[in-house]
Amino acid sequence: MGLTGNAVLAVAAALAVGLFAVTVLLWPRLAARTAPAVVGRTFLLLATQLALFVAAGLLANHAFLFYGSWADLFGREQELGTVVDHGTGGGASGGVVRTGTRRPDVPGTGGPASVGRIDEVVVHGPASGIDSRAYVYLPPEYFQAAHAGRMFPAVIVLTGYPGTAENLVKGLRYPQTAHERVKAGRARPMVLVMLRPTVAPPRDTECVDIQDGPRTETFFARDLPRAVSRTYRVGERARNWGVIGNSTGGYCALKLGLHHPDRFAASAGLSAYYRAAEDPTTGDLFHGDRAARRRADLLWSLDHRPPAASSFLVTTSRQGEGNLRGTREFIDRVKAPARVSSIVLDSGGHNFATWRREIPPALEWLSSRLTGD
Repeated sequence: MGLTGNAVLAVAAALAVGLFAVTVLLWPRLAARTAPAVVGRTFLLLATQLALFVAAGLLANHAFLFYGSWADLFGREQELGTVVDHGTGGGASGGVVRTGTRRPDVPGTGGPASVGRIDEVVVHGPASGIDSRAYVYLPPEYFQAAHAGRMFPAVIVLTGYPGTAENLVKGLRYPQTAHERVKAGRARPMVLVMLRPTVAPPRDTECVDIQDGPRTETFFARDLPRAVSRTYRVGERARNWGVIGNSTGGYCALKLGLHHPDRFAASAGLSAYYRAAEDPTTGDLFHGDRAARRRADLLWSLDHRPPAASSFLVTTSRQGEGNLRGTREFIDRVKAPARVSSIVLDSGGHNFATWRREIPPALEWLSSRLTGD
């Protein structure tokens, strides 16, 4: 049974309820002060509490998709071999190999021209040496005859750390939200390239090119846009590309937009922080290089880099988020010709519920600043 499936959740809930019922029924028999009775009461209490804890944890994971699989939960990587027919247009020559497809969870019937398509891919980065799995959402218009010669804008969508790309599809519902915004006439069709920033798991690289380590920034700023543009009908200019993410992904999105205005015209950080984290999950990112550490500080970069004609969107809340002060500093330090926008909620925590409130307007914002031509 999959970690995020309904079956495992139902079994855990049934076990917790069953143990609770057994405890109630047997408690009078175990009321004595004998050693067996004490052991029995202790066992029932601990077993019931453990079952309730597991059920509550599974319910929270089912809602927010902190972990996408048992292997993800226990920190084991799964790199399964995949047979790919390169004669079917999988796109290997462009650095993207399609390993499967799925139907987006959107209303409607019919094929991709009606509902769009999600490609499961592996992206190869020749400059960075990094290979990463991703999902590519193609809107229905991509497959319609009326748009056969049309180029589409693309947005890189990043999770937090550790995160899984599945979170973006199921938990944060990016394809569904993009589809709804287009149908409502609030946004233009865009290609979404969804993946996690943890491209060298389990290490959190903070989208930094690490000396003698993973070149994560090179992968996202150079390899990924180039590979996607060579595989799909997406342009290679900055005005064709945006990037959005939450938490660590939000920091990475703003960092990529700030340091690579020639690659990304717009970047959105949902609940982002503004300095690279340095903790046991990151290891030594900078190896004593003060210039590299300062560069990874977005507030420092805004003060010391020549401003470019980029657009930034930052989000926070007056109650519940820890980045309110940093977000205000970021806004204050953006200089023309760059532009900055914000979403400030009255209340909202660092969680999926908050980001689901911010994603629809954020996608509309990106759509208004990107073009396919």
